[in-house]
Amino acid sequence: MLELRPNCECCDKDLPPEAVDALICTFECTFCASCVENILGGVCPNCGGNFAPRPIRPAAMLKKYPASTKRVLKAEGCGPRQAA
Repeated sequence: MLELRPNCECCDKDLPPEAVDALICTFECTFCASCVENILGGVCPNCGGNFAPRPIRPAAMLKKYPASTKRVLKAEGCGPRQAA
């Protein structure tokens, strides 16, 4: 089941389950469209992958399978992933 995280890991903007500007990578790292475009350059700082729009879970399914309430925020700040 896809984890619907409640916020942008970069700027901490609220991203409710119905947010159309929520983007995720293959590991479900969640960022807002503004941070992905203006700070991250379309590359996940955690895994180096790309982003896709986060699906919107239908209301009936959201009741049965609620979104996560655990906020994730990059304590070290948010920027492009550095080469290893």
